[in-house]
Amino acid sequence: MTAEFLMRLDEGMLEYFRDMTNEMVERFEIPRAEAVARINERYRNSKISPYPDLMCHEFPEFWAYGVYYYPNDEGQLPSGEEDEDFDLSTLQIRPAPPKDSPVWTLKEEDDG
Repeated sequence: MTAEFLMRLDEGMLEYFRDMTNEMVERFEIPRAEAVARINERYRNSKISPYPDLMCHEFPEFWAYGVYYYPNDEGQLPSGEEDEDFDLSTLQIRPAPPKDSPVWTLKEEDDG
């Protein structure tokens, strides 16, 4: 485990999850603390293999969309740059984890 993520990650997967965090911060304009909390909530009970884990067959932004949004009525989510014309208005944002949840490993003031 790291100070930010609740999963056991080797150096390669730590970088991959940090890339996912960066994608969420940039694409969804949310604080880093919230992005990490959302990732922790989604993956904290997952066994992540050393790099390259199976999830690495997709770019980090693919997983970022699934952490941030519910799929639309057709079960679809954008998967990254190739879906620039995807209508994000068809998606509902997942609620952020409760502030008292242990998935919040960073303080929002640490976002700098």
